[in-house]
Amino acid sequence: MLKAYQEDFRIYSYQSDVANQWRPSAILEVMQEMAGAHAELLGVGRNALMQQNLAWVLTRVEVEMNRYPSSHEIVSVETFPMPVRRWFFPRYFVFRDAAGLEIGRAGSLWVLLDFTSRRMSRPDSVAALLPDNSDMIAPLGLPAPVTEISGTLETATRLPVYTDLDCNQHVNNTKYLDWCCNALGIDTMKTHCLSHFMLNFDAEIRPGQEIRTELRRLGNEFSFCGFHGDKRHFDIGGVLEERK
Repeated sequence: MLKAYQEDFRIYSYQSDVANQWRPSAILEVMQEMAGAHAELLGVGRNALMQQNLAWVLTRVEVEMNRYPSSHEIVSVETFPMPVRRWFFPRYFVFRDAAGLEIGRAGSLWVLLDFTSRRMSRPDSVAALLPDNSDMIAPLGLPAPVTEISGTLETATRLPVYTDLDCNQHVNNTKYLDWCCNALGIDTMKTHCLSHFMLNFDAEIRPGQEIRTELRRLGNEFSFCGFHGDKRHFDIGGVLEERK
């Protein structure tokens, strides 16, 4: 079995931000594509799962970046799954520059979604098709829960639009980070990057669901969460660092 999967990516201008560096949500996009490509090679990709009325859904992700590469740099991305934890499938990523130096790392937790019930499905049949990577070393621990910080509160509302949605008919995981960076604001994102960020996805957001967002900042730390009514749908937390 293919225990790990690696690809080289050129960072194009449309994946860059106002500082001409890799946009945080574009990191998640590459992670999503890499996870999908490896899953296809292992026989548990989208097409195979759709025959069972299933889909992969991301529940948690944690990313650490030592350095954000600039537009047109080549980044090597390696990904591999680790042994299943109850209903959760851990998958890790390592980012390296053209010289082979590690510039970042990420961990993620995935579950299987049953399209009919919109609930988690048992992992057994899919877990049996994954490689035994118990001998490999994860670059991070399991993605941690986000802690809501104290600090100045800013609220806003969002209604999902066409470009927020994906083929699973809900807001794509990468869009939440765009919402967060937009809330942090242009002035902040011009001079600072997210050296560490975590996302917890508590419930999917479907078309027509108005979301109330809450941004809190305390020094260089921030938390950003979203609610529909009283139900919490996502949490994002992280640390801002001056750009290098």
